[in-house]
Amino acid sequence: MTDTTPPARAAAPTVDRRTWVSLAVILLGVAMALLDTTIVNVALPTIRTSLDASEATLSWIISGYALAFGLALIPAGRVGDRFGHTWVFVVGLAGFTLASLWCGLADGPTSLVVARVVQGLFGGIFFPAVTALIQLMFPGPLRGRAFAVMGATIGFSTALGPIVGGLLIEWFGTGDGWRSIFFVNLPFGVIAVVAALALLPRIVAGGEARGVDGVGLVLLAGSLVAILVPLIQGQDAGWPVWTWVSLVGGVLLLAAFGAWEVAVDRRGRNPLVPPKLFAHGHFTGGVILALVYFAAFTSIFFTISILWQAGLGHTALESGLVSIPFAIGSIIGASQSDRLAARLGRTVLVAGTAMVAVGLVALWILLATVPATDLNHWMLLPPLLVAGLGSGMFIAPNAQFIVATVEPSSAGAASGVVGTAQRVGSAAGIAVVGSVLFGALTFPAGAPTPDVVAEVFTHAASLAMAVSAALAVVAFALVFALPRQVSRGH
Repeated sequence: MTDTTPPARAAAPTVDRRTWVSLAVILLGVAMALLDTTIVNVALPTIRTSLDASEATLSWIISGYALAFGLALIPAGRVGDRFGHTWVFVVGLAGFTLASLWCGLADGPTSLVVARVVQGLFGGIFFPAVTALIQLMFPGPLRGRAFAVMGATIGFSTALGPIVGGLLIEWFGTGDGWRSIFFVNLPFGVIAVVAALALLPRIVAGGEARGVDGVGLVLLAGSLVAILVPLIQGQDAGWPVWTWVSLVGGVLLLAAFGAWEVAVDRRGRNPLVPPKLFAHGHFTGGVILALVYFAAFTSIFFTISILWQAGLGHTALESGLVSIPFAIGSIIGASQSDRLAARLGRTVLVAGTAMVAVGLVALWILLATVPATDLNHWMLLPPLLVAGLGSGMFIAPNAQFIVATVEPSSAGAASGVVGTAQRVGSAAGIAVVGSVLFGALTFPAGAPTPDVVAEVFTHAASLAMAVSAALAVVAFALVFALPRQVSRGH
C-alpha cells in the first residue's frame, strides 16, 4: 500500500524570551549611537554661544564624531570575530557612555571636539558587534525579523534626534542645557552595559587570527583627516596655502592607501579593505552611493537648525519640531521598507532616493524664493514629509542591496566597507555644507537688524540646501548601479 501521508513540516525556528530581551539590549546601544548623530544639531547654536565656539568647531562636533565612528567599524568587526562580539560590544558601549559624560562636562570648544571624536570612536567599536550578535542569536526567518526591527530602530533614532535635543534644551535652559543631550546617555548606557554582561551570549565567531591592517588604517585615517581639515577650517582661515597642500596630501595618502591594500592582499595577508570588492563595478557604484546619500541626508538638519535658531531667532525646541514631518515620514518608510524591498526589489530604493531628491529640491526652492520673514514650519512640512518617507525607504535596505553585488563569502567585509562609507559621507557632507553655509554669511557694516540677520542666514541656508539637494540628485542617479533584486544567498 502506498503511504499517502504528507511529510511532516519542519518546525519553524524559535528563540526563547531571553534572546528577544538581548536584542532589546543591543538595540538600546544602536539607539544611543544613532541618536547622537542628529541630536547635537539643534544644540549647535547654544553650544556656539555657551562656549564661544567658532563656526569650524560646530562642523567638527558633527564631522569628528561621524569620521571616528566610520574608521572604527572595520577593525572593530575584525577584533570581534577574534575575541568575541559581546566583549567588544560591552567595551565599546562603556567607552561611549564615559565619553558622553566627558562631552557634557567639556569646558571649551577643543575639549568638546576631542570628546566627540572619542565618543564616535567607541560608537564605531560597538556598532559592528550588533550585526554580528543578531547573526549569531537568530536563525533563518527570525534573523530577518530582527534586522527589520534594527532598521526601524535606526530610522526612529536618527529622525527623533532633533526633537529630543530640542526638548532637553527647552527643559534645562539655553545656557548649559546643551550638556543634557550628552548626560541623557549615562543612565541608558549603564543599564545597557549591565544588561549586556548578564544576557548576551559569550560566543566567539572563530575569525582568523591574522590581526588588523594597522598601516592601512593609519593611511586611510590620515587621508580623510587631511581632506576634512581644510574643508572645515578653510573658510575660517581664508583658504591659505596650507589648506590646498593638505587637500593634495590627502588625495596622495588615499592613493597610497589603495596601493598598500593591493600589496597586502597580494602577500596573502588581511587588508583593511579587500581590493577584490572593487573588482565589482556595481559594488564600487554602491559605495559611492552610500557616500553621496549620507552626505546629503546628514546635512539637512545641520542647515535647518542653524537657520531656525541663529537666523530666524526660534528656540531649540521649535527647531526640533521642524523635523517632526521628516521623523514621521522616516518611521513610516522604514517600517514598510523590508516588505517593499522583497516585493519591488531595487525599485524601493529608486523611489526612496527620488522622494528625497524631490523633497530637498523643494526645500531649496522655498529657501531661495520665500522672504526670510515669511518662512514658517508649515511651509517646510510637505517637502520634509516627502523626504522623510523616501529616507526611511532607502536607509533600512540600502546596505543589503550594495552587499548583494559581491560574493556571499565577501559579504562581511563588504558590509564593513559600506558602513564606513556611510559615516565618512556624513562627515564630508557636514564639512562641505558647513563651509558653504558659513562662507555665505556676509553681513553689511554696522549692527544688523533682526530682519537683515534673517535675510542673510536664509540666503546662506538656501546655498547650503542647494548642495544637499544636488547630492541627493546624484544619489538618485547612482542607485541604478545596484542589482534589481537581492539574492537569498546574501
